[in-house]
Amino acid sequence: MKNGLKSASYGIALAACLPAAPALAQDCTVKIGAVLPTSVDWGRPIAETAQFAVDLFNEAGGVKGCQIDMVLRDTQVDPKVGVDAAKALVDLEKVPVLLGAVSSGVSMPILTSVTVPSKVMQMSCCSSSTAFTGVAADGKTDGLWFRTFATTRNQSAVAAKLVQERGYESVAIFYKNDDWGQDIGRLVQADLEALGIAVTASVAITDGQASYRAEVTEALKTQPQAVYMALYPAEGTLVAREWISLGGSQKMVVANSLKSDEFRDNVGLQYLGDVVGHDSAQPRTDSAAGFVDLYKAKFDSEPNGPGLPNSFDAAMIALLAMEAADEAAGPAIAKAIPRVTDPDGEKIFPNAEGLKKAKEVLGAGGSISYQGGTGPVTFDANGDVSAPAVAWGFSEEGTKEVTYYTLDEVNAFIETLK
Repeated sequence: MKNGLKSASYGIALAACLPAAPALAQDCTVKIGAVLPTSVDWGRPIAETAQFAVDLFNEAGGVKGCQIDMVLRDTQVDPKVGVDAAKALVDLEKVPVLLGAVSSGVSMPILTSVTVPSKVMQMSCCSSSTAFTGVAADGKTDGLWFRTFATTRNQSAVAAKLVQERGYESVAIFYKNDDWGQDIGRLVQADLEALGIAVTASVAITDGQASYRAEVTEALKTQPQAVYMALYPAEGTLVAREWISLGGSQKMVVANSLKSDEFRDNVGLQYLGDVVGHDSAQPRTDSAAGFVDLYKAKFDSEPNGPGLPNSFDAAMIALLAMEAADEAAGPAIAKAIPRVTDPDGEKIFPNAEGLKKAKEVLGAGGSISYQGGTGPVTFDANGDVSAPAVAWGFSEEGTKEVTYYTLDEVNAFIETLK
């Protein structure tokens, strides 16, 4: 009876603090917020995938019988725009959960100035900076921060491994001049130098410039054998064009942020044959394959863009935690995360049957082990996850897998760097 009262009071609280939904199966609505870069081509699929997770959850009955409304705001990959959007969602829409952002440079000010002070749980699909680990370890996130994407510690190690495997002896680095870019640029340089590979230049790229000829010319003078780029498609396209037109090597290793049709098409596939990228990978599990099937059935295409399974899992885990929580408040929802990512809990895949079973188990006070697009998700004390990795290249269809690295292989390589 006590659990029933909690569930009922949660639904009443949600309905009381939020406006009524259109006529649906439920007579109450719960809102969650999302701050994602929908104004850029690689950001829209991330938002659409989060909405897909919400739609599946609604088809399974919503959160505690209440329909979910994901209120989405565009960050434009701009910290100020992102913070303003987050404030509007928290202050005006009264969301207890915020999905996002993508860029670490946008997620961090949202975390420190909006979600933590307002006691709202924040779940990012894609922010990888190790700065979040430090902030969480210092107790400054109040346990409200989680992310479903592996940190730049993993990313930089895989980048260095790709350089080493290709036998490149010297590399110039271009990195985006924000929290994420500075973090991965620093780590990649350290990892390359640990392997005895010369870093001839490390150049910060500030977005919004009409040209990067001066920065490219500076790096070209150092005559590197290859180049590493941790940039977004807009500035990455301009840098790559300048680099190639001025005679720079087409041997490139790139971050997952350039896993983009926009970058491929605007640079030209004919110039990208020697490009290899790195990304966190879906594990070779039934749930990861199941996510691909779900995605293809919904969107009639492969989930090739960056962060798509991570976005799906971030939304699903947040919604399941809301289902498990005792009240519609950020701290309670964050506290419920271990109940939905319990390695010893009942294994749940988020299709219609799985979500129905999850609701039954959670409603009875049990725990589940969420098995999603990125496999069986578990968070450490700082809200971080680990993941396998993949090397990829460009193709006529988009991207293609080159090499898959298991989590054990990634961790073993990181150990050699120490």
